[in-house]
Amino acid sequence: QVQLVESGGGLVQPGGSLRLSCAASGNIFRINTMGWYRQAPGKQRELVAVITLGGSADYAASVKGRFAITRDGAKNTGYLQMNSLKPEDTAVYYCNADITTSRAYSRADYWGQGTQVTVSS
Repeated sequence: QVQLVESGGGLVQPGGSLRLSCAASGNIFRINTMGWYRQAPGKQRELVAVITLGGSADYAASVKGRFAITRDGAKNTGYLQMNSLKPEDTAVYYCNADITTSRAYSRADYWGQGTQVTVSS
């Protein structure tokens, strides 16, 4: 069984910074792609950033230049550094990972429970 646990959300003023973490645990053979999504009230969930096994990253246009996604393979953990935060970044942020498990090397998509980020003065 695989579990993703996010942390690092909270309340921050406009222009501030937060770093989200996503720790994966369980029967993990390999974490392929890791990504961060967010969902604001009344809106659809949207992709924020994604990073491949090789370290290539891609970002939504709305966060490019402000957010940075990284991963630590030794710790099975992904990060989202968020700088110059704006009120429109307010949302629940979800971690997503494409994981190959060590049980029969099956591959599946996993989600964390979400962490709230609120940007407000």
